[in-house]
Amino acid sequence: MMGELSESLADLEEEKTLNIVKERIDVGEEPIEILEDCRDSMETIGDKFESGEFFLAELVMAAEIFQEAMDIVIPELKETGEEVTSGKIVIGTVEGDIHDIGKNIAIALLKAQGFEVEDLGVDISPQEFVDAVKESDPPILGMSSLLTMAIEPMKDTIEAIEDSDLREGLRIIVGGSRMDEETCEYVGADAWVDNANKGVKICKEWVEDE
Repeated sequence: MMGELSESLADLEEEKTLNIVKERIDVGEEPIEILEDCRDSMETIGDKFESGEFFLAELVMAAEIFQEAMDIVIPELKETGEEVTSGKIVIGTVEGDIHDIGKNIAIALLKAQGFEVEDLGVDISPQEFVDAVKESDPPILGMSSLLTMAIEPMKDTIEAIEDSDLREGLRIIVGGSRMDEETCEYVGADAWVDNANKGVKICKEWVEDE
């Protein structure tokens, strides 16, 4: 049974959600418990999106409310020293593409599951991806693209990572409406998704397999 916070977030009630978060913090409740309720709600929202009950607009709004809630909760977690990271991922939209809605939704859902996310932004060149992987040494790299023309930059990026001897131990997931199994194999990725919730589930499975 969903609690009041989880239910208000799942119902996209922004003001009520944020007020509940603040009230629970003010009465001294553990921030990690508040975070877990938000995570549960975001899973419900992701499932609603997959089932067709929610559409992109609702998913975007949920991601925004979740981020506002996290802006309140995360500083409290840092105060207590609680560890909330379940994995690390570097993510960006590839060169030639400036769309970021899908990427930003994925980031919100990933953070909801405790991932530490490094967002490179949009129109990211192969070399920028290489530099980020070299510096952060993440177990997972995510690349997003909405445009068909951005498929080649995806392939170029993965080749650049391989040429830099950074591919071993790195799992790469590509996402976007133009993605399919054939494209995934063509660019050299480990997995592909056409919606953010599926991508988060794959990343969770990868982390749990470690």
